[in-house]
Amino acid sequence: MAKKDSVNPDIFGAALLDFYHGRHTEDITVISSLTEDDEIPIPYLFRDFEEMPEIEQEALKLAKGKILDVGACAGSHSLYLQKQGKDVTALDVSGGAIEVCQLRGIEKTIQADVFELTEASYDTLLLLMNGTGIFKTLKNTPNALKQLGSLLSENGQILVDSSDIAFMYEEEDGSYWRDTSRDYYGEVTFKIRYKKKTSQAFDWLYLDFETLKAEAEKSGFSCTKVLDGPHHEYLARLVKAD
Repeated sequence: MAKKDSVNPDIFGAALLDFYHGRHTEDITVISSLTEDDEIPIPYLFRDFEEMPEIEQEALKLAKGKILDVGACAGSHSLYLQKQGKDVTALDVSGGAIEVCQLRGIEKTIQADVFELTEASYDTLLLLMNGTGIFKTLKNTPNALKQLGSLLSENGQILVDSSDIAFMYEEEDGSYWRDTSRDYYGEVTFKIRYKKKTSQAFDWLYLDFETLKAEAEKSGFSCTKVLDGPHHEYLARLVKAD
């Protein structure tokens, strides 16, 4: 069952479990510091390979060796990789999400925060559905990259997607406004709500590719763009620099 926490409930876990058990009556509401409220359709989190955007499909094709699916959610990426005969572990901080992964037949799961893992050696770290979000802020990005690097094998890779959200700040006259309380325009604060329960506010980071590349290189990685998507999103590959 999803972990009960009156202070910060397991929103995703509760919603995923409801959908899996046929109790889907509403979607997750996303409350943003940047835009109007939006929704995450729960059925989409259970999508198969054919329903995934090209960026996710390409990342799954490039995933190799011992794979860690970071923020696995309902496990759709892990499930596909497992069916391809690949060695994949689904990781999520949500107890409900991990329970759903297990119910769907994913053999290797870990309920944990990736930034608290130690002594692991993965050939591929998979960070999809705006994977840079877990870096939280631009200032925290070097620490996040350092931790991810510590989990990689010698020739390991990080496959991560993100979006350049500069377009969201564009005015009708072509100028751009900026939130001066933020260090970087891709820093957003969210809350999520499901069935009258609301999470605590949390930081989320959207990184444009050039900023990700600069931060990666400062942290000892080489960073290449693999693919651009149709809506300002992209897939990048990071490997430890020689």
